Amino acid sequence: MGGSLNINHLMFLGQGALWTIGLSLIGLIGGGIAGFIIALCRISPSRVVRLLSAGYVQLIQGTPLLVIMFLTYFGLPTLGLTVSPLTAAGASLTIYVAAYLGEIWRGCIQSVPRPQWEAAEGLALSRVQRMTKVILPQAVRIATPPTVGFMVQIIKNTSLASVVGFVELARSGQIINNSLFEPFLIYAIIAVIYFALCYPVSRISRRLEARDGPVRPIIETA
Repeated sequence: MGGSLNINHLMFLGQGALWTIGLSLIGLIGGGIAGFIIALCRISPSRVVRLLSAGYVQLIQGTPLLVIMFLTYFGLPTLGLTVSPLTAAGASLTIYVAAYLGEIWRGCIQSVPRPQWEAAEGLALSRVQRMTKVILPQAVRIATPPTVGFMVQIIKNTSLASVVGFVELARSGQIINNSLFEPFLIYAIIAVIYFALCYPVSRISRRLEARDGPVRPIIETA
């Protein structure tokens, strides 16, 4: 690459955008699975489990994602574990997203009206039955808007993966700029691409918030 901006540069940026989307999905899916476990641990009857999960959330939320990526990519090799940039970036995002989604979903689960919890207990349902048949179906509706909104943060945070050599959108722009030396034009294009990725997600989140009314209880109480 070299000279002036051309179609090859734009295609390279497009590839970077696709990797940004892919890395975002890795973080969302991996972090979502781990975050669901964290959320359940945060409301566990076991005090030890609650304390351990709360400690994880506080530790990760108090640590910049950049530091987590450095520890994963540069720290693990000192322990004899060599990881690729994609693995390091995906694992770091998963760890990071799990802490935030876990706390978001914990709040959504606990926001289900208390009479629903009491009614489920009154029907002699087991804890698993109470969660799967009564609490979680209501919590999912509450959690959908903030979860979709948090996806914007995931997309933007993928730009930090460039520090470990992963070529996503920001890193591809940096590579192109190193050959063209046109930072304003290149990073303006990158900003537009990020906007194109994030704005629809933000709109969906706001629509979901506006559309969803009060959660309809599954068990009718007096």
